[in-house]
Formats: sequence, C-alpha cells, structure tokens
Amino acid sequence: MSISLDITQDRKALDRSNIRRVVISSWIGNTIEFYDFLLYGLASALVFGKIFFPTISPLAAMLASFATFGVGFIARPLGGIFFGHMGDTLGRKYTLMITLGGMGVATFLIGCLPTWAQIGVWAPILLVLLRFIQGFLVGGEWGGAMLMVVESAPANRRGLLGAIPQTGGFSGQLLATGIFALITLLPEDQLMSWGWRIPFMLSFALVLVGLYMRRRLDETPVFKAVQQREQLNPTTEPGEKASSPVVEVVRHQWRSILLIMVLRFAESVPFFMATVFAVSYATSQLGVNKQTMLNVVMTTCVLAFPMHAFFGMLSDKVGRRPIYIFGALCAAAMAFPFFWLLESGSFVLMVLGYILLINIAHNSINAVQPAFFTELFGPKVRYSGASIGAQLGAIVAGGFTPFIAKGLTALDHDDWSYVATYVVIAALVAAYAAWRAPETSRRDLTLDH
Repeated sequence: MSISLDITQDRKALDRSNIRRVVISSWIGNTIEFYDFLLYGLASALVFGKIFFPTISPLAAMLASFATFGVGFIARPLGGIFFGHMGDTLGRKYTLMITLGGMGVATFLIGCLPTWAQIGVWAPILLVLLRFIQGFLVGGEWGGAMLMVVESAPANRRGLLGAIPQTGGFSGQLLATGIFALITLLPEDQLMSWGWRIPFMLSFALVLVGLYMRRRLDETPVFKAVQQREQLNPTTEPGEKASSPVVEVVRHQWRSILLIMVLRFAESVPFFMATVFAVSYATSQLGVNKQTMLNVVMTTCVLAFPMHAFFGMLSDKVGRRPIYIFGALCAAAMAFPFFWLLESGSFVLMVLGYILLINIAHNSINAVQPAFFTELFGPKVRYSGASIGAQLGAIVAGGFTPFIAKGLTALDHDDWSYVATYVVIAALVAAYAAWRAPETSRRDLTLDH
C-alpha cells in the first residue's frame, strides 16, 4: 500500500513541464527512429530495385527490394527480447539511448553503401545486414518510448499522452517523404548515383538532437516504484538469480503477447500496404507521377497529428476496446474503396482514399496502442511483453505486406483485388481479437497483473 501511495505522490510531483518534456522527447526519438526505418521503405519502392538488384527482371527486383524491407521486421522481435530485458532490468532511459544511437549509425552506413555496379553481390548482402541491424534496434525502441510516456502520465490521460509520441511514425514518414520528394527532382542518373544517399546520411544530425533530449530524461515513476518495492520486499533470496523478465512474461502472459500480435494486423497491414506497396503500384502500374504520390502521403501524415490526439483522448473516456474495434472495422470497409480511388489518378480522390483508410481507420487504432499494449502487462515485465508482442506482430502483419501484396497482384495481371481482400481479412481478424480483449484503461500500472 505504501508503494502505491508513493507512486501517486510521484505522479502529482511531475508538473506539466516535466510531463511535456517526457512526451516531446519520446516523440522526437520516435520520429527519428521511424524516419530511419520508413526511409528504407520509400527507397525500396523507388530506388533499390534498380541499384542493388539490376541483373534480374523488374518484377523480381521489386520483390527482392521489398524482401529486404521485410528483413528488418524479422530482426525486430529479437531486438524486443534483447532490449526488453535490458529495459525491465536496467531502466527505460539507458536502453533508449542505445537504440537511438545505434539506429542512426546503421542508417548512415546504408547511405554510404556501394551499389551492385561497384562491388557486385556484396552490395545487397551488406544492405540486408544493415537492414537487419536497423530492425533489431527498432525492436527495442517502440516499447521503451511508449513506456516512458504512459508510465509518467496521469491515469486519466494515458490514452491522449501516449498517442502524441505515436505520431512520430507519421512525422518520421513526413520527414522521409519530404526529403525524398526533393531528391526525386534530380535527374534520374544523379538520383541513382548519389541523390538517394542524402536522406540516409542526414539521419546522423537528427540522432544528435534525439540523444540530447533523451539524456535529460529521468526514469519513470513506475520503474522507480518497482525498484523501491524490490529493495524493501525482495522476491528472490540472497544469492538467488532472478528470473529473466522475458522468461516470466512468456511463461505467464503469453496470451497477452499473442493478443497484441493479432491486434496489429488491423494497423500494420493497411499502413504498409498504403505507404509502401501502393506508392510503388500507383507509379509503376497506374502511371501516377512519383511526386504526386509522395504529396498524397505527405498530406496524410500532416492530418495524422490531430487525428491521433482526438482518438487518444476519446479512448480515455470510452475505453481502448471500442476505439480499436471501430478502427479495425473501418479498415475492412475501406480496403476496396481505397483502390477504386487510387485508380482514378485524381490527386483529390487519392487523398480522400488515404484519409479514410489511414487517418480514420489506421490512426484510431494506432493512437490507442501505446496505452492499450502497455496496460496489458505488469511493471516488471512490461518493456519485454509490449515489445515482444508488438514486434512479433510487426513481422506477420507489417514487414512482408509489400512483398505479399506484390506477389498477390502478380497472380492475375496486376489485379489489386487480392490485396484488398487480404486487408479486409486482416482487419476483421483484429476486430474479433479486440472484441475478446480485456478493457485496460482503468488499470493501476504499478500492480502486477
């Protein structure tokens, strides 16, 4: 009981400026991480097939390029396990400093890579290796950044404050897309020789800003309370080795991990279909100008900020489950209309399609994930559980979506109907999982579940 009182007092002591610093620093860090990660997705769709896989057919090159995009997702659960253990034992702040710095180095090195024309097969091998490292580090970033905010927020604002740094994925996408939109103005030969490298190398400067912000953060009140409780009432005998948080969460809360994996289908499949596959499909098959598609994506990213705040705030009032179910059903309903609007070639209609699928369906889901996923676990295994579940879900639901979508269109002369059907099924499965999930918005984060 005394620990619960202590944590309540700690939260009251966190004034608005301190909470604001936690939210902003997590948003900046998340922006940088996703700038690095999503930049690769754009390059996969527009550049990498030609410069790293030039000796195979255009279809095979595109599939190979999207496969390297998926490699990063394979590494993410490994990063979730490694950094989840570190975050639950050594602390959130220390772990996040490592993930951010390492991500920046890996992205910078991608910008330095020689191409197939320069070193042959070693070029795609090194590309895959750096992509794997990227994914490994991102696997530990998302869970920690979300925990920093949710564990520091007042109980009645966890949804809203957790949703704000979640927009880092869109600010990162906006930044990556904006820079790519500028470099695509270069002549084709300059774009393919050196222009594509600029966005990757710029990551180094962004990382320095993020590291400065993260260095100023304190550990969360929840993590401090767990440490204090362990000191007062040790759960292990002297000399006895404590069980790993990863082992504990897999042993006792595997259902919550599985739940998160399924829930991610309604968020990841539509997002990566629209922001990676659809960009490539529209430019290569529908004849839409690259700059037009990049502008469409950028418009969607800008609108994501108010939509996340709205849905996050709404989840604090009505709960996480109703918002998640609403978003998943919207994603299922909008899959086919999205492609109809894309086929129009009209900028206005394509923006409308992206607003309906991304800004309403996806954003409502994405906004509640930080609070929802965090609240499913107890404080001693929270970093591990949320990270492992989210990153395992990212493999099956997100990383290979562009690859699967490209393969599905190849089945019937570039027909997109199979892709839309895939989105519908993924969203409906997630809606059912959300319906069966527990409501978590009123849980005490200091207590084990």
